[in-house]
Amino acid sequence: MNLAKILKVEDNTLQAGLLLAKEAAYRFSQIKMAIFKDLIDNWDNATSLPMPLREKLNKEAPLQIDAKLSQSKYSNTIKALLTLHDEAKIETVLMQHEDGRNTVCVSTQVGCALGCTFCATGSMGFKRNLRWDEILAQVILFERMLKSEDQKVTNVVYMGMGEPFLNYDNVLKSVRILNSPDGLNIGARKISISTVGITEGIDKLADEDIQVNLAISLHAPVDSLRNEIMPINKKYPIQKVLNAVSRYIKLTHRKVMFEYVLIQDVNDSLEYAEMLVQLLRKYTCMVNLIKINPVNKFKPPEAPHIQKFKEELEHGGLEVVQRFSFGQDIKAACGQLAAGNLD
Repeated sequence: MNLAKILKVEDNTLQAGLLLAKEAAYRFSQIKMAIFKDLIDNWDNATSLPMPLREKLNKEAPLQIDAKLSQSKYSNTIKALLTLHDEAKIETVLMQHEDGRNTVCVSTQVGCALGCTFCATGSMGFKRNLRWDEILAQVILFERMLKSEDQKVTNVVYMGMGEPFLNYDNVLKSVRILNSPDGLNIGARKISISTVGITEGIDKLADEDIQVNLAISLHAPVDSLRNEIMPINKKYPIQKVLNAVSRYIKLTHRKVMFEYVLIQDVNDSLEYAEMLVQLLRKYTCMVNLIKINPVNKFKPPEAPHIQKFKEELEHGGLEVVQRFSFGQDIKAACGQLAAGNLD
């Protein structure tokens, strides 16, 4: 799919791109309707458009998405492997919750340069940033699927392959279209962006006029440990990240989520739980505990120990939620995305 030739985001609004420069304004409205409301996958189905325009769009801005799907046996989870125009491959995941939510986890880069030791994506290395329409295509793919079930995507999390704030402009353009009434019309508060703590990105997001959710991948309460499992901490140590978070909260008045992957015998001691309380108790935040999924040599703690860790945080006054894994059997869970058959 190639939307970049027909759409653009300027001044935070969706506008006609170069390919539509000579078309009447009402044609642009028809095209937005066809893409985001009718969710067509071929311009031949846009019968409101004249045949020559449909032929031109099919040739220069096709809507097809090259995707191979894997369905989990144990949960309502579907992973899609997308092959892009340059044969690069990325993965995205749809999680269907019992309460009716349909959450898409999107990737923002082909691979990742950060090398977090507990994340399979890091083993790919970094290939390139995704264009905004390549990010958007991941959501549109599942929107098309859900339409047949009279459902739609309700939530989007930027927690797939790559670091969103190292591709900031494309990420924000995709967010604008997701949120736009002329786009997919997903509420800003239903969109979450996760970062390892790229402070420049946190500062930029604080100045945006959009109320998306910010999540910080923390995973350790002290720099010595975080340096070991997240090498990027040497450039963005914990206090530097927290200073940016403090500014973000002050400007936006929004709660920040701190993600903490629990790894057996690495960061799961009750002493670390106490340190986490001391570190975060003064911030308007919540902690999202995530049991590590099978990646590399790491193992998750036993359930009783996870419960003790959670209770230690709660006794210290922190708000805590525990994230449950979706799609482990198809390697679609947190930290498992790696576009496995990448050439």
